[in-house]
Amino acid sequence: QLHLVESGGGLVQPGGSLRLSCVASGFTGVTFDDFNIGWFRQVPGKGREGLSVISSSGENTAYADSVKGRFTTSRDNAQTTVYLQMNNLKTEDTAVYYCAADKSPYYSGGLGEWRYDYWGQGTQVTVSS
Repeated sequence: QLHLVESGGGLVQPGGSLRLSCVASGFTGVTFDDFNIGWFRQVPGKGREGLSVISSSGENTAYADSVKGRFTTSRDNAQTTVYLQMNNLKTEDTAVYYCAADKSPYYSGGLGEWRYDYWGQGTQVTVSS
């Protein structure tokens, strides 16, 4: 059972930056670089929005239009960690942010939450002046 823990959320002013981390553990018969990792967010009363995905090797990434050019995902497989660098934050970026792991051996670049098998507990990001 893969275990994911997000951190790095907090309160930031509009135009500011945050870097979220997602640390994975609990591998059984697999390794961290077997998983594509996605980032999602959710606000109360709305569905989960897919933001980005990075392939197991880190060579491929994809982003939602809402964050393209502002958010960047990366990974350090040796540290079993994926990052989400968020720049030029806007008030509408306020949400709980989740990372999720897709155990498929293929990378599709898809941001649908149905693709993902394991989820973290989330970290709150609040953008406000």
